[in-house]
Amino acid sequence: MEREELAAWLRLQLTPGVGSVGARRLLAAFGLPESIFAQSGSALRHVVSPAQAWALQQQPEGLSEQLETTWRWLQGETQGAERPGVERAVVALGDAGYPRALLDIDDPPLLLYLLGQVSPTASPFPATARSHGAPTTLSAVAARGLAIVGSRNPTPQGEADARRFARSFAEAGLTVVSGLALGIDGAAHQGALEGAAAHAATERRLATVAVVGTGLDRVYPKQHLALARRIAEHGLLLSEYPLGTPPAAENFPRRNRLIAGLSRGTLVVEAALKSGSLITARLAAEQGKEVFAIPGSIHSAQSHGCHALIRQGAKLVESAQDVLEELGVPVHTHPDDSNSIADDDRLALGYGPKDPKNAVLEALGHGPVGLDALLARTGLDAANLQAQLLELELDGHVARLSGGLFQRQARA
Repeated sequence: MEREELAAWLRLQLTPGVGSVGARRLLAAFGLPESIFAQSGSALRHVVSPAQAWALQQQPEGLSEQLETTWRWLQGETQGAERPGVERAVVALGDAGYPRALLDIDDPPLLLYLLGQVSPTASPFPATARSHGAPTTLSAVAARGLAIVGSRNPTPQGEADARRFARSFAEAGLTVVSGLALGIDGAAHQGALEGAAAHAATERRLATVAVVGTGLDRVYPKQHLALARRIAEHGLLLSEYPLGTPPAAENFPRRNRLIAGLSRGTLVVEAALKSGSLITARLAAEQGKEVFAIPGSIHSAQSHGCHALIRQGAKLVESAQDVLEELGVPVHTHPDDSNSIADDDRLALGYGPKDPKNAVLEALGHGPVGLDALLARTGLDAANLQAQLLELELDGHVARLSGGLFQRQARA
């Protein structure tokens, strides 16, 4: 029965020309997919177009193969089986485990594919390995989720900010939601895993959720294979796309509505004016969610998208506490939650008030700076300045950017 039920949902999902809107119309009229496919052509034509009704009476190409692949994946029989405690599930629209928050977004998915720490009651299609402890549901994710998004090519400072903010959010009990992309997404997932590790011995909760634009039987980008495995062990990977779906360009903007939908708010760390992160922020705002943005240098293209959001009403934030206070989450001051290197930090690093490296740090400010500007600000000769910059870079306190620019790094 379970396999037949899955087959009916897959058939509805794969029927060409029906789409999610037509599928939801059919579900509202006839109930479960099995009932839809038991209808006559005449009955179907009262709900959808004649072409769609005809398509529904045919078996979609590749359905048998997709059913077999999905069923074997659910049973953990496919190559690359995860460690014990990592679960696989499929949640159908209308199922008790389907997150209510996604029912309110535009075009909720018919099926959600899950890999990781899945609640035992989250799906009618069970996986073989069930984890222990208090169950965690997708609805709980939506209640305490916070999206962090941004550039795939961030500055080193932006990447460090995403990681530090995510760690603070996880320590405060939030689940960080992002998209597993390179750059800000990856840093956010990593920070969330670090922040949740401190609570792993006392409570079971999702550190982070990665909403991906491929089938869950593949990882994109490949550089995040190890990260995806860690997320599966301490969080959740989620996709609306059938197994085997490759990384198509149109899938990634589309999955952003799920990132926004599974979160109480969205934080944009760095984004250019045409960044896909702005799509997530817009969707969050349309869903009535909070939108936060970290400001940056006026000279950095990666800050222009955040500045545009702030002009449109997004809340400017300078620390994780700013976000937590806005969401009403209890704030616990983190010693590293700073966007600058304070004087006592410099002293702890061995940089006295008159140390040349202290002067260079002061001259750098917080935005990208060129060598000529630094020469003018510090009064140092070129050889001495470059030597100080190299030492600061090796210590991890200065990042060298493209175009001959330098930027001070806050502590991660």
